[in-house]
Amino acid sequence: MNESVDVRGPLSRMRRKPRGGKRRLLRVLLRVFLLGAAALALWCLALFVVIFRYEGQPAAGAPAKSDTAIVLGASLWNDVPSPGLAERLDHAFELYRAGTVRHLLLTGGLGSGATITEAEGMRNYLLDKGVPAEAMELETKSTSTYENLKFSKSIMEEGGWKTAVIVTHQYHGSRAGDIAEFLGYDPVQVSVTESEVLQMSYHRTREVLAYTKWLGQKWLLHGG
Repeated sequence: MNESVDVRGPLSRMRRKPRGGKRRLLRVLLRVFLLGAAALALWCLALFVVIFRYEGQPAAGAPAKSDTAIVLGASLWNDVPSPGLAERLDHAFELYRAGTVRHLLLTGGLGSGATITEAEGMRNYLLDKGVPAEAMELETKSTSTYENLKFSKSIMEEGGWKTAVIVTHQYHGSRAGDIAEFLGYDPVQVSVTESEVLQMSYHRTREVLAYTKWLGQKWLLHGG
């Protein structure tokens, strides 16, 4: 009588088990990856909506008369404000000319390849538009939006200024307002301008990353 005999023995049978275990582990890792990717996509979408829908503070309303407008810095081109920065300066100039603010606080340190600070380039631009030098104050050390607003708050306190309107582009306004609130600006006022020269798809996408970085930074500054 012929009988089939398993000559592989227990050792061979044991060797087959890890293969099934590896497949299960890969499936678990794939599920974790897909869930993480979905969560990241939802997070980015939610932030993008916040950025896209921001209208300023107060929302879609004129800011109250204030001591100063804080113009958030951007790059200089050959020591002259870039077209995007010029849009912010033109918006701040209109606030100044309308009497909404009495002073202009210009922010930004020395950028790559520049021989003057962003604040100095902004001052020169506004001097050409007829703003008197005594109406402008310069903050020349900052390298980020957080530092723009942190150092500007110290200048305001030294000058006895109580209220400010933060001036920037629409895509940048929500993060700027959140930083101002964190730093204790009261009230938080953000006046935003749309751009006709910047590529909004790029800047809004980049702002999602910048906003995420800021929220992480804020968590660390709160002490975790």
